[in-house]
Amino acid sequence: MKETIIQTVLNGMRAVLTENQLDLLTDVTRKALSECEITPKATEEEQRNKENVELLGAFISSKKVEGCSDKTIHYYKSSIEKLIATVKKNVCDIATNDIRCYLAEQQEQRGLSKVTIDNLRRIYSSFFSWLEDEDYITKSPVRRIHKVRTDALVKEVLTDENIEVLRDSCQELRDIAMIDLLLSTGMRVGELVKINRDDIDFQERQCVVFGKGNKEREVYFNARTKIHLKKYLEQRTDTNPALFVSLHEPHTRLTISGVEVRLRQLGKRVNLNKVHPHKFRRTLATMAIDKGMPIEQVQKMLGHVKIDTTLHYAMVNQTNVKIAHRKFLN
Repeated sequence: MKETIIQTVLNGMRAVLTENQLDLLTDVTRKALSECEITPKATEEEQRNKENVELLGAFISSKKVEGCSDKTIHYYKSSIEKLIATVKKNVCDIATNDIRCYLAEQQEQRGLSKVTIDNLRRIYSSFFSWLEDEDYITKSPVRRIHKVRTDALVKEVLTDENIEVLRDSCQELRDIAMIDLLLSTGMRVGELVKINRDDIDFQERQCVVFGKGNKEREVYFNARTKIHLKKYLEQRTDTNPALFVSLHEPHTRLTISGVEVRLRQLGKRVNLNKVHPHKFRRTLATMAIDKGMPIEQVQKMLGHVKIDTTLHYAMVNQTNVKIAHRKFLN
């Protein structure tokens, strides 16, 4: 690069300088450039990519400070990166129609559900609102993109019979203890795998878990869970502090995927489809509502910040609606 610059200078001065003067100019120029670090001028695309990476990095840092989980951070980052790569503009120049077209293409080409499309819309809304708050843009282009209307589907819960069949199918004390703990506390699977043995208070039948955003809360379990947990821990021979570990050596702490796979296997064993940790959480919420627990207490039990989230989990039994109608309105 430096030699190219020197040659360009010499070619420009060759008509007015002698050979000796050109040689002197070469030496002087070469010496002057030796103190410099020369890099090629970035293309427009390279400059745009650099600016986009810096802005996205700053946004992700703000989300980390807010306490978002690693999983959420990854979802935000990958979703925004895909938008930027497709639109090929500086993020500050992205318009409403760019985002609308991108979401429409994603829905059509990849067959994404309305729920997923609305999740993407919320992510982009968060990103561009942050750009607006930080004065990078005047107005978020997502403001004019309204919430996607989704079908209100009543999600399945486990019946009393399902639960008993699952319990009966368990051949390991660990599995029945895990099922009982999920069902009686309604904790998230991410909370379950973080629990240590010392976190369990058998006297009060409670334990402390760390939920989304690393928020701490107490959860409570029933007498049946206490009995099965004690039996499971008493037969353990390993020294791992984790509450739930793998069945075989070296008895490592169970992961989220490990719990999900195990529950799916237990479900298939008794011909129950879609048995996953979250279904136990939804089942507990529905049972609590059906038995008359105030929604505010269900919200606290599940660790929800907004009560609207709790209402999504707790689908009230239609039979109870019928009974309540006869009781209060007939």
